[in-house]
Amino acid sequence: MKRTIFTILLGIIVLVSFAQSGGDNTYEFLNLPSGARIASMGGNNVSHYDNDLNFVLNNPGLLRSEMDNKIAINYINYLSDINFGYLSYARHFDKIGTFAAGMQYINYGKFIHSDETGEILGDFVPSEYSFNIAYSDQISPKLHYGVNLKTVYSSFFQYYSSGLALDAGLSYIDTARLLSAGLVVKNLGIQLKPYTPGFREPLPFDVQMGITKKLAHAPFRFSITAQDLLNWNLTYTSVFDNTYEINTAVADSTFGQKLSKTMNKVGEFGDELISHVIVGVEIVPHDNFFIALGYNYRRRSELALQTAPKLVGMSIGFGLKLAKFNISYGYASYHLAGGSNHISVGVNLNAFYRRQV
Repeated sequence: MKRTIFTILLGIIVLVSFAQSGGDNTYEFLNLPSGARIASMGGNNVSHYDNDLNFVLNNPGLLRSEMDNKIAINYINYLSDINFGYLSYARHFDKIGTFAAGMQYINYGKFIHSDETGEILGDFVPSEYSFNIAYSDQISPKLHYGVNLKTVYSSFFQYYSSGLALDAGLSYIDTARLLSAGLVVKNLGIQLKPYTPGFREPLPFDVQMGITKKLAHAPFRFSITAQDLLNWNLTYTSVFDNTYEINTAVADSTFGQKLSKTMNKVGEFGDELISHVIVGVEIVPHDNFFIALGYNYRRRSELALQTAPKLVGMSIGFGLKLAKFNISYGYASYHLAGGSNHISVGVNLNAFYRRQV
């Protein structure tokens, strides 16, 4: 049975890897970082494993039996008066697998409702919700597969929409080598009820993969996550554009002309390549404490001001593990106008039960 499910999952990953994504998507809130640790490591991670239930939303293959009877609670003070959050609970069943149920939401703040003359008629609060159920089981002690079914509801005043999405992921963990890797297909689904009848919008479908490696003799853990793998061209304007002046009066066969064109193409290729990559680093001086840093090049290249880039695209956070709780905080810089504050609380319900002697 496990091999059959794995074969189907692998077939889905192979097939959709040749698909194309284009145009604008709906339900983009599904891509927001659910936990403080994820936000502090650049905003996305599909490979990291540290018994953290929040990472399951990024890759359901990371759901493990060790997360049994644990709760993840997240609140994010986003840009302006926008806030969103994520709540999840996991339960393991012997010989069946591990399940997790959760809810993801975003509140866009209060808007004024007025007519065409400017008369105020009231106010409204746009919001979106995703209710999800994840399941995971092992193919081998090191390799797990997982799926996450998400039902989506969106409300923007008089416009309503609902949809269905599926995440399917693989997770490989080698504790002896301090190495983990992940591959996930995200938001494969359909808009069931469009905002406008007859006009369905695509979901933010994506294929992502990543790798995490901890050093054996130093308190550092590195993560590299590649996303938007179905769409090579991500940047609006390459930062290397017009870097090398080309003299059109010189024949194309000249060495200078060829060199300029080659250097420009190399620069554009490198710019596109790193736009897909998020880098995260954790300093782990103790198993119960970590400091996380992240760098999101795409966020920096799109949102930073050239005259004052400062820390845009950077993120930082820390976390503390206790016997019954774990608490973490993350801050991500999006623009000079502001950043996001993330707070995560994990609860181990098993720690509240006394063992019978």
